[in-house]
Amino acid sequence: MSKTKLAIIAGVSAAAGSAATAALYASRSQRKDTPSPIVTSTPTSTYPSPLPPAPLPIPFRKELTPPVNPTGVFQYGFPGPVNDLHPTLSTTSSFDRRTRNPAWVAEHITPSSINANNADRRHSVFVEDETVPEKFRARLHDYFRSGYDRGHQVPAADAKWSQDALDKTFLLTNMCPQVGEGFNRDYWAHFEDFCRRLTNHYPSVRIVTGPLYLPKRDHEDGKWRVSYEVIGNPPSVSVPTHFYKVIFAEDGKTGGDVSLGAFVLPNARIDNDKPLQSFEVPIEAIERASGLEFAGKLPAQRRKRLCEQVTCSLLVRDYADRQKNLMGSPPPKKSGAGPTPT
Repeated sequence: MSKTKLAIIAGVSAAAGSAATAALYASRSQRKDTPSPIVTSTPTSTYPSPLPPAPLPIPFRKELTPPVNPTGVFQYGFPGPVNDLHPTLSTTSSFDRRTRNPAWVAEHITPSSINANNADRRHSVFVEDETVPEKFRARLHDYFRSGYDRGHQVPAADAKWSQDALDKTFLLTNMCPQVGEGFNRDYWAHFEDFCRRLTNHYPSVRIVTGPLYLPKRDHEDGKWRVSYEVIGNPPSVSVPTHFYKVIFAEDGKTGGDVSLGAFVLPNARIDNDKPLQSFEVPIEAIERASGLEFAGKLPAQRRKRLCEQVTCSLLVRDYADRQKNLMGSPPPKKSGAGPTPT
């Protein structure tokens, strides 16, 4: 506010104040000259004050029998969505019939299960899951010449304790289309190895893995859109834009601490030098993106952040060496995923 405006306001206020003061003194002088009127009291009425009006009655509504029955459609079948829950020896999964991919696949690994070597990957083959209705299944030929790997959600290397358990990881309900070179055969495989190495420090590790279909901002109009490829003939299997893992590393005590880790990785080539922690996200972010809930029954006081308890880093090994380990030879002892130095 300028000095001129301040001066104007001050002047107006002063004039108004002078006028008000003059009026006040004038009224006082008039009161001295004018005799006070004689006030006579009148008896107050002893009649009670009138009651408030009664509320209007609510009009009677006749109970009507609905002329329609929307749930009557169930006589022909429940439309869904139906998530085919499928427990096996090595996995428990929920299948998304719309995308022909699992919504999530859960596994449980322990030191004894990882160190066991009772199975050979060479005896396992990819198979369609006949527990899913035929018209909703992912097919082997959907992946043929698609340019994508049949990417395990629960890795075969986590189920070497039994040939049957290993075979179950080759069901297509445990697969999603994944970029091969640079991801499924590289960074993603190193990430799976990190999860296995957690059993060096925790007696029980539970992992939930699945696909995501995340929006991307258009560079031209700035709007966000979800766009992904669909493979097969006819096109039926969706290609996820990202994958998540939610890790529960348990201390083995009843009601004990659980170290939680949540990671989201793009379905794309990733440089092996990229730090794993750069893909760490709050578990709520995965829940919002997937529509799933993972830890609703885990109290906050039992939760620990995984990457504060262990070093979240990868050990990069050659793909051929990893394949040899999957073929039956025991994996070499590796350090890593150890406690964070204090």
